[in-house]
Amino acid sequence: MSGIHDIMIEEPAEKTTEENSTPPQRRNPLDGFRYALEGVIHVVRTQRHMRFHFFSVVLVLMMGLLFGLDKREMMVLLFTISLVLIAEMFNSAIEAVVDLVTQEYHPLAKFAKDIAAGAVLVATVNAVVVAWVLFLGDRRLEDIRVNLQRPAPTLTVGLTLGTFLIFVVVSLVKVLTMKGKIRLFHGGTVSGHTALGFFFAVAVIMVSNNLMAAILAMLLAALIAQSRVEAGVHTLREVVLGALLGITLAAVIYWVTPPV
Repeated sequence: MSGIHDIMIEEPAEKTTEENSTPPQRRNPLDGFRYALEGVIHVVRTQRHMRFHFFSVVLVLMMGLLFGLDKREMMVLLFTISLVLIAEMFNSAIEAVVDLVTQEYHPLAKFAKDIAAGAVLVATVNAVVVAWVLFLGDRRLEDIRVNLQRPAPTLTVGLTLGTFLIFVVVSLVKVLTMKGKIRLFHGGTVSGHTALGFFFAVAVIMVSNNLMAAILAMLLAALIAQSRVEAGVHTLREVVLGALLGITLAAVIYWVTPPV
């Protein structure tokens, strides 16, 4: 006797109410900023031209301050510099996408890379022309000597400029010397906390003209350096480099321009 065996196909069990109601994992609002920062770090680390542009930015901004550019001129200068950096980043992104699509020579691939490089060239030429007009136009050469003899920058301007330059220098040093994941506010070849501490100390010395305030400021900076070494975040060499960086920047900002 031959029997017919029914094949029972089990339907997948429906998900329980708890499984259906499980909310999706929320995305950290700061992830977008972190990814963007990683992109900037990657392009600076891998692209030689981008490193040159960043060093040029620091140099041009310092020249703008020494030449006495007003607020509008500094805004034009910053906008022009930003165009060069943005063009260079788009150029790097396009090159990466083209290399991802094909590793072989193709006229269209060459065309895309050439156009991206041309955009950088146009932005760079524009920046050179703008810098020439701002620094040397409108009898600027005749005013350089007078501008260089103006009083030393105020405390607010000096602290803002010094903090910005220390952040830029420490970040670039970490990008160029460290491997793997980079933490901008922890570890590194140069101690940023120590650099800020000694920069603030020298700024207090320059604007206070008080011996006790100068001694206390230097002691606080030394305590910051000592705490970084004791915590194992930095070595003695990295702390010393940070102190030299802070003192040097303070000297450049407050001593290069002599008082009237």
